[in-house]
Amino acid sequence: MTDRLTIALIYGSGREGRFADTIAGWLEPELAGFGQYTIIRIDPAELTFTPGGLDEASATLVESRISQADAFLIVAPEYNHAYPAALKAIIDSCFRPWHAKPIAFISYGGVSGGLRAVEQLRLVFAELHAVAIRETVSLAHAWTHFDPVGNPFRPGQLNAQLAILLKRLTWWADALKAARTTTRYDEAAA
Repeated sequence: MTDRLTIALIYGSGREGRFADTIAGWLEPELAGFGQYTIIRIDPAELTFTPGGLDEASATLVESRISQADAFLIVAPEYNHAYPAALKAIIDSCFRPWHAKPIAFISYGGVSGGLRAVEQLRLVFAELHAVAIRETVSLAHAWTHFDPVGNPFRPGQLNAQLAILLKRLTWWADALKAARTTTRYDEAAA
């Protein structure tokens, strides 16, 4: 059994009327049901943006939460074959706190289910020395998976995919946390 892990749940969209709220509404109780995670939220709707990214207070808050996290779960939408600018601003707000930590994606969108955005994000996180795990929950035509109140139409199928993703994310989080404790990542190649 793993020690309690801190997972940062990152909302990838800050748009009004975003579908990320529906997905997070399903996701958060499921995460709580596993009982081994402390969840911290990073939500672009609660941050202040400038033309260059996040304002100073928001950047400080985001860096603090990323630093606290052992792993990340990103609710990643795909808009126009890419991930949103709000998510890029969150990612770019810091560098070292991402190092040697695993990232998983729950993606959504139209026909691709957000997978084109996820593939782009994998490249970005490689540059940040983070580990994007293979398992992904992808929701093509995401709005067809949930009723108007936000309940999944096929919870068994969705929860089974999530369970596999979380087991892998937990494995990576435990392994990388132990490695970071043994040797600081920036010292590993010094």
